[in-house]
Amino acid sequence: MPGGAKPRPVTPEELPALRRRVHAVLIASQILGGLGIAIGVALAALLAKEVSGTEALAGVASTATVAGPALLAMPLASLMNARGRRAGLTLAYLVGAAGAGVVVLGAALGSFPLLLAGMVGFGGASSANLQARFAAADLAEPERRARAISTVVWATTIGAVLGPNIAAPAGKSVAGLGIPMAAGPFLWAAVVFLLAAVMVSVLLRPDPLLTARSLAGATEGAAAEEERSLKAGLKAVRESSRARLALVTVAASHATMVSIMSMTPVALGHHGAGIELIGLVISGHIAGMYAFSPVMGWLADRVGRLSVIGLSAGLLAGAAMLAGTAGPSHAQTAAGLFVLGLGWSAGLVSGSALLTDSVPQAARAAVQGLSDTIMNTAAGLGGLMAGLIMAKAGYGWLNALGACLLLPMAALVLRGATRRTASKDA
Repeated sequence: MPGGAKPRPVTPEELPALRRRVHAVLIASQILGGLGIAIGVALAALLAKEVSGTEALAGVASTATVAGPALLAMPLASLMNARGRRAGLTLAYLVGAAGAGVVVLGAALGSFPLLLAGMVGFGGASSANLQARFAAADLAEPERRARAISTVVWATTIGAVLGPNIAAPAGKSVAGLGIPMAAGPFLWAAVVFLLAAVMVSVLLRPDPLLTARSLAGATEGAAAEEERSLKAGLKAVRESSRARLALVTVAASHATMVSIMSMTPVALGHHGAGIELIGLVISGHIAGMYAFSPVMGWLADRVGRLSVIGLSAGLLAGAAMLAGTAGPSHAQTAAGLFVLGLGWSAGLVSGSALLTDSVPQAARAAVQGLSDTIMNTAAGLGGLMAGLIMAKAGYGWLNALGACLLLPMAALVLRGATRRTASKDA
């Protein structure tokens, strides 16, 4: 739909079928995207340690992978504002494929700066997986919005759980090519991202965001462009305490998860775990992140966004306690990482639904881009500090400090609950 042209009007009778079609394409692309991301993320820290020669820099790789989505979020939001979800998602997957190729090149040349540059681009594919949840919300009924988001998040489970477990054969596939085994998965990821880009570009028609605007009767011209600008998005957030809570929720839950997860493979390696066991632990973590998201979506729609945000804070804090006190117990570490994934899922689904609920339709794409910028910037800083904390103080302290990131989120949840109780009493 070049230039963001208006889509053909959709009748009420056609809308259910369109919702199903959009969801089917988003689910299929999420499976591919989740596969590509998980293949690489499972070994990002180990590859960085191998190329750099120091554990302190291992966390920088995870930081670089979340820097990609942080840097891309607002340009993608701008592109989606003008041309719809299809153009933005396709571009994000293409950037991820190019970044994965640069990672392989940097590893082959032993260049850590080139490796990091590739990691930034590789992380761009995460932008597509993150923004797809908002694409699912574009046409959803308000009372089913969290479930629509959670269904697309759930779809990542298939690829994401499979990814770490094929990291080993992907690594072996580059044997004899002068490429470190830990870089092999990134070569496979590049191919997967290209397939996802083609799928979205060809099949995500009509575009859900442009169709939603058409259904909402959004006007064209300068006034409509102003309503969809970043300035309008910032204003919408300033005017809504619920939108601010949603932003803090997705940022805090994502930063806590990335900080702890990124260093867990290194911690497991300290206690004798091999690549297969590390892959299984990360697979369990990713299953927690995605497999139970429909439950989180159902809860957010039925018992309320605020209650599920509170659940997220509790799960993430419990996960930090489990993993941080695990020591040489691989089983307890695995349990902690699984619960960590559950907490992240609860925060992402409920926070994303609350954010979409809390701002006008015209400003949503800009606010959603702002949300992903903030959450990935927070996670990037957390991942950067994680490597340093791990090297200086250890995995236990990393988990304790990761739990401290939840304090602003918990404070806002309590404040919101207090206000809601006071309003009912009044």
